[in-house]
Amino acid sequence: MNSEKQYIDLYHQANDLICRHSAPLMNAHRQEALEAFQRLGFPSKQVERYKYTNVAQIFAPDYGLNLGRIDIPVNPYEVFRCDVPNLSTSLYFVLNDLFYDKALPKATLPEGVIISSLGKACEEFPEVVKRCYGQLARPGKDAINALNTMLAQDGLFIYVPRGLVVDRTIQVINILRSDVDLMVNRRVLIVLEEGAQARILVCDHALDDRNFLATQVSEVFVGENAHLELYELEETHVKCHRVSNMYVQMQANSTAVLDNITLQNGQTRNRTDVQLAGQGAEVHMNGCVIADQKQHVDNNTLIDHAAPHCQSHELYKYVLDDEAVGAFAGRILVREGAQHTVSKETNANLCASRTARMYAQPMLEIYADDVKCSHGSTVGQLGDAALFYMRQRGIPEDEARLLLKYAFVGEVLDSIRLESLRDRLHHLVEKRFRGELSKCKDCKLCK
Repeated sequence: MNSEKQYIDLYHQANDLICRHSAPLMNAHRQEALEAFQRLGFPSKQVERYKYTNVAQIFAPDYGLNLGRIDIPVNPYEVFRCDVPNLSTSLYFVLNDLFYDKALPKATLPEGVIISSLGKACEEFPEVVKRCYGQLARPGKDAINALNTMLAQDGLFIYVPRGLVVDRTIQVINILRSDVDLMVNRRVLIVLEEGAQARILVCDHALDDRNFLATQVSEVFVGENAHLELYELEETHVKCHRVSNMYVQMQANSTAVLDNITLQNGQTRNRTDVQLAGQGAEVHMNGCVIADQKQHVDNNTLIDHAAPHCQSHELYKYVLDDEAVGAFAGRILVREGAQHTVSKETNANLCASRTARMYAQPMLEIYADDVKCSHGSTVGQLGDAALFYMRQRGIPEDEARLLLKYAFVGEVLDSIRLESLRDRLHHLVEKRFRGELSKCKDCKLCK
């Protein structure tokens, strides 16, 4: 049985169960998604955007799915304590793929701001969900979109109405929890209306020592003159596989900061597509990857300049050790008529062992003649001269290597605008380089 067939058969067998435990607005897209998945199948490595990751192999094992929505006996508010000093957040949890609403943070949000289960939002805010759900992540665009749309039953909904500013950081913890090998399919819908502002921190953790496969499809709408900061931090374990597609649409004079940090994982494949759809939109994308053992991290990005006078700034850095594999493919597309575009893309990579592998593919595709665009990529090893210099001054070789790797990723960490998170990540990265599995203080989930 090939990888596709088991999911097609599963859908046919469990269609009624899937729909019964989901919302009609989500169910309305399933048939289109099924047809798209049957047509597309999992992409092979001959497909340009998947050339560095064997997706079919990730999905080949027979994972369990909680389609009947069996209750998970854990209250994350009682057992999870994330120690990020001086970071005051409104804290929410997604257990596997189910928004946890049995308890909610005590901190109040501005009136009109909604953070809830996507299924609940389909019932209470159908006009917003209907207008946005499935509009950016079309099933026919990508097989992962199609599979996720077929199987996803719930997810996260964040809505900030016109002109509202959310001062307190919204923190969402995705927790993988199961007694058996498990596949989860999460859906995320974030909508910032005109002039709205929000800062969102999403952290991925795994509770159990099981094989996990998580698909996540996110649709993010940033309205005119709106401002979004979205930070994603993956800190799971080597048995976790993450396949994430994020689509961001930005309107005129909006700004977005999209930071993605991978500290601990098994196999990760992140796709991020950003469309600068209105004049004056500006996006800053930063990524930091630390991988060792046989970990695999593939970041594939597209920044689509569809309007004039827009800016994009992209910086991704990888540090790979042991037999880790990293991949970065970043495409900047400047469409005809998108004059006065300013775009800079930088990818720098450090292979700390001879067996680590890095694949880098920065790309520029320009159809306008009045632009300022640049891109570049480097792959190198730790410098012998720098190591010799530090050892001559009494620094042990292991410590010298750690300091050089830490300094290498410092540029990405220093670009994080949320000060308390930036300080915490400096600490976590140092512990990661020292071979320690970082855990938040008093967090019973991670122990």
